[in-house]
Amino acid sequence: MSENGQSELITKVEDIGRVAVLGAGTMGHGIAQVAAMAGFDVVMRDLEEGFLDKAMKKIGANLDKGVARGKVSAEDRDAALKRLTTSTSIAKACEGAQLVIEAVPESIDLKRETFAAVVETAHPGAVLATNTSSLSIAQIAESIPRPERVVGMHFFNPVHIMKLVEVVKHEGSSEAVVQCARDIAAKLGKTGITVKDTPGFASSRLGLVIGLEAMRMFEQGVASAEDIDTAMKLGYGHPMGPLELTDLVGLDVRLSIAEYLTETVSAGFTPPQVLKDLVADGKLGKKSGEGFYVWKDGKRQS
Repeated sequence: MSENGQSELITKVEDIGRVAVLGAGTMGHGIAQVAAMAGFDVVMRDLEEGFLDKAMKKIGANLDKGVARGKVSAEDRDAALKRLTTSTSIAKACEGAQLVIEAVPESIDLKRETFAAVVETAHPGAVLATNTSSLSIAQIAESIPRPERVVGMHFFNPVHIMKLVEVVKHEGSSEAVVQCARDIAAKLGKTGITVKDTPGFASSRLGLVIGLEAMRMFEQGVASAEDIDTAMKLGYGHPMGPLELTDLVGLDVRLSIAEYLTETVSAGFTPPQVLKDLVADGKLGKKSGEGFYVWKDGKRQS
């Protein structure tokens, strides 16, 4: 306990044993997987058992693929799965957790409500991390007592492969908690960078600029989606083209970020009409089966 009677903040990775991951979607199940692989006891929470069952199947498939490729041992796979449990209750998932990572949809009200529920049962000094890709960390943090323990930990998709984590600090963040978040990223096998709490942080702003311009070029008939992507892969060494990446991230997610950055940064992030039209038609990318490309069984069709 500190002098004012409050529990000390968790600032060392060694003091973290139990991790709660809130949300079992694309990002949530990936975060849960790497946390379990890193040796943490993990509880993954979502609204319905069906969502959790689907997420567990994806995690199992990812780990099986890792074993088949010789990147994961069968023993490590089995041990990780034993460390991973699920729940539909926030209270039970967060009970005693020293680290909570939320990966719920990109709604600031939902994220604030989620953290307000978290503090009821999580360790009173727990590190609270939000996986938001663009929303204000400070506004999320102000919804709870002791906002200095809230940081952004922005993971990238697919989480078990991508090596970057943006650790985002707001003006009231504890520097010790920020460093702890970077240490957590390292334990998960990631490289953490520290970014100031500004709209879009670093990666979303940079990535979105390229993505939106690629969409405008596609809209104007400058080149096909595949040729635009090939230009960035072979001309600039990008591992994936901006339009294929948009399909992977989700067109609805990119539209939401673009609209937010248009309001908070500049009109340069105004989403092109083709993006609005595709989202309105339910063409959200890989998750819906069609976006700038057609997808089948999780694979892009040529």
